[in-house]
Amino acid sequence: METLKQRYEDDFKSLNELINEQDGNFDIPMIRRAFEVCVSAHEGQYRKSKEEYYIHPCSVAKIIVGLGMDSESIAAALLHDVVEDTSIEIEEIKAKFGADVALLVDGVTKINKIQFTSREQQQTESLRKMLIAMGKDIRVIIIKLADRLHNMRTIDFLPDQKQRDIALETIEVYAPIAHRLGISAIKDELEDLAIKHLDPIAYREIEVLLSKKESFREQTFNILRERIEKRLREEMPNVEFALQSRVKSIPGIYRKMFIQGKDFDEIYDVYAVRVITETVTDCYNVLGIIHDMFRPIPGRFKDYISTPKPNMYQSLHTTVLGREAIPFEIQIRTFEMHHTAEFGIAAHWKYKEGITKRDKGMEDRLSWIRQILESDGDEANDLIRTIKIDLSQEDVFAVTPKGDVINLPIGSTVIDFAFAIHSAVGTRMIGAKADGKIVPISHVVTTGEVIEILTTNQAGHGPSRDWLNIAVTSSAKTKIRSWFKKERREENIETGKNILEAEFRRNSILLPENEMREFLEELAKKQKLASVEELYASIGYGGITLEKLMPRVKEDYVRLVNSSKETKIEEYIQKHTPRSPEGVVVEGIENCLVKLSKCCAPLPGDDIIGFITRGHGVSVHKTDCVNVPKDLSNCSESGRWISAHWVDSAKTANFTSTIQIIGLDRDGLLADITQVLFNMHVGLHAANARALKGGNCEINITVSTASVEHLKSIIAKLKKLDGIFSVERMNK
Repeated sequence: METLKQRYEDDFKSLNELINEQDGNFDIPMIRRAFEVCVSAHEGQYRKSKEEYYIHPCSVAKIIVGLGMDSESIAAALLHDVVEDTSIEIEEIKAKFGADVALLVDGVTKINKIQFTSREQQQTESLRKMLIAMGKDIRVIIIKLADRLHNMRTIDFLPDQKQRDIALETIEVYAPIAHRLGISAIKDELEDLAIKHLDPIAYREIEVLLSKKESFREQTFNILRERIEKRLREEMPNVEFALQSRVKSIPGIYRKMFIQGKDFDEIYDVYAVRVITETVTDCYNVLGIIHDMFRPIPGRFKDYISTPKPNMYQSLHTTVLGREAIPFEIQIRTFEMHHTAEFGIAAHWKYKEGITKRDKGMEDRLSWIRQILESDGDEANDLIRTIKIDLSQEDVFAVTPKGDVINLPIGSTVIDFAFAIHSAVGTRMIGAKADGKIVPISHVVTTGEVIEILTTNQAGHGPSRDWLNIAVTSSAKTKIRSWFKKERREENIETGKNILEAEFRRNSILLPENEMREFLEELAKKQKLASVEELYASIGYGGITLEKLMPRVKEDYVRLVNSSKETKIEEYIQKHTPRSPEGVVVEGIENCLVKLSKCCAPLPGDDIIGFITRGHGVSVHKTDCVNVPKDLSNCSESGRWISAHWVDSAKTANFTSTIQIIGLDRDGLLADITQVLFNMHVGLHAANARALKGGNCEINITVSTASVEHLKSIIAKLKKLDGIFSVERMNK
């Protein structure tokens, strides 16, 4: 490769100077080779800012150096766009720089070679690929965060809508990930730049509010720092400490003002003094001195040292009142805690010279990656929604009766709490107490509550499917689905099949039986399932949400009917077109008026017979209807009875049928019945109830159904409800 031009030499020199400021041993020759490949590969490429493209990866590498990362990370940062934007292949990277650098580069490379139906789907698949790579090497996401940070710093050169799209993705995906990894140095700037472009008016309003109090803040905090420093010198003369003043970030103020609805003056932690000392014991000693100097505000003390946040953040926070009754926050931490608060997981490359692949503690800290991937649904934005919830910046800390602290995202319910303790606790839960009082399972957990989970050892007890709509965390939802998948396979298959058939009828997806089987087998294959039965089971236990899948299914169906099979399908439909809207063929009579009799309400699957009325066409009855003579040959009007049968396509129509339910007259019985119907996607047209003797009741419901088999499955479900004695089909 030809010698680098002088201007390129200056760029490498500035990068090398930053590296020399760091502690540790670096492979400078490898980093230089990566720089040379970067410059050569991107030659002739320019960014929207009109600057040469290589400046971007070089800037990303400098951010990586500032985080204290290793040689492989720096080299991968320099090369992170060459596979995506140039002719260089990942195999070439592996040959020149080794497997580790190749893995890092491949992890941050978007998926561009596969055709996706939408930009959202491509975004999701690229994000999923990155998360999988993160599970193998966490440095992947650190490089990606640095890449996104530099892109956000130069976002002003893009069109307005593109700026908003990137800013939204940044605040929904990358800032939460940076938060969970504890890299506040990147998280704060990503959020700041994102809000600046998403809500510039609010951003400017906060800037004005802060600037108005800037001089007051400096004056007040200079006095506070002098007082605190003087007292600490007196009380702890042999302890090393440092004092800092801190202004809350604009995104932090934005969340409290425009999301939580607080006034600027109601935010107590806008300004803070930070005390950094040597040991944990020193931290608690400093806390005692601070509380002796100032009056603490009740309920505003948080101990993140004994109970660290999931992102490894540790510190003591207390809000106190100064002499002029102005509230301000004091943060107390060790020097190592302070470094971890700034650089999070990246701090390990300074303190531990990297992380080995078998670091069990690190595996536990990164278990959330696996949980997010396991809970990922079918829709393009499911992955992003999961990240927003599970990696929420607001956490709650609740306690078990034994004193164990459970950390959960804000908004979590007692269901999430139960499954966070253990899967067995969640599946056996029958209720919960919060601070000694019985609460519903939808109760939202708050910090400081003592949550007791009430369980049962009754065989066969398990969670309700409704819990999937109540649980917030992906971990709880995954464990609920896993239980249904394992314990209720046959029921799942039956439920899933009924749901799928109902949804297909609702969307007019009609195919002959053999072609429908092929269609479903292809659908199962696309969902990475081994068979149609597995597809039914997955729908049944909630692993696949059919409503989200249907848009894709309908696209496949339209492509199918427009393909070479179109003629065959059309001929089939024409051949099997029913002679009436009810899907009944009356033998020997073409295009006659057909009515389903109300006395027995026949359904597809019932044996039927027709009766020729005077002026009203043919009335169709069940053969066992009370109005059908037992012996047609000897009845008075035998000539008016005529053979009839259902056509297969009748099963795609909607019929109504009335069901009689006898059971205990208990609270919530009707609600349980309607919930069963809702879960099965069955329409309810009418319901009436009356009390019977002995504390029992009779409930009659009229529902939509497609066939006798469908009606039987509805009846079977209703029979499983508590307190039900009998469920029978009625004649109207």
